[in-house]
Amino acid sequence: MSRAALLVLADGRFPAGGHAHSGGAEAAVKAGRITGAASLEDFCRGRLHTTGSVSAALAAAAALGVDPATLDEAADARTPSAALRAAARRLGRQLLRAARVAWPSPELDALAREFPKGAHQPVVLGVAARAAGLGGEDAAYCSAYESVSGPATAVVRLLSLDPFDATAVLARLAPDLDDVAREAARSARRAVDEGVDALPAASAPLLEVGAEGHAGWAVRLFAS
Repeated sequence: MSRAALLVLADGRFPAGGHAHSGGAEAAVKAGRITGAASLEDFCRGRLHTTGSVSAALAAAAALGVDPATLDEAADARTPSAALRAAARRLGRQLLRAARVAWPSPELDALAREFPKGAHQPVVLGVAARAAGLGGEDAAYCSAYESVSGPATAVVRLLSLDPFDATAVLARLAPDLDDVAREAARSARRAVDEGVDALPAASAPLLEVGAEGHAGWAVRLFAS
């Protein structure tokens, strides 16, 4: 296993399309729920422990070899918002394109054939991690980090937040990231034997509602 592959996969410069998405931060900024570093930290912590934990567990399960189609159905069931489901599939399609170039693999090729319009991003992330020789906990860490780094980066642009302050937010979230990734990996190991019902299904209603409203904006900086 090459842990360096984890750095490549988690790198914000990996061409997976995440830079075009705010993870709900744009809607939260407009609603006045994010106004600076302190409220960004609250937002990211809430996102990490809800949709972030779900995505991390899905990614970990895919990395451990749980059937991607079954996991994709589980991701759909855990994502009430049609706008978020569509965004997750667009991100999954872009990630799959990049991963197939970086780590050619029959499993990634099969995933592309089965989901020509894109599987959910966490599922693709897990299969990509597996192709890169990474384990379930690695995939969980990558997914959990993405769930907070995306909004933090977006808020730098949306509010002209000092990048040092945004980075400090991510640093303070490190213990939470550890907890979420480890628990996600544990639930993924259970899912190997017990099925996808062993995976978390935490909800974040404000993110879902915000995503539906954001999808209808005439002018927006981010796709989601």
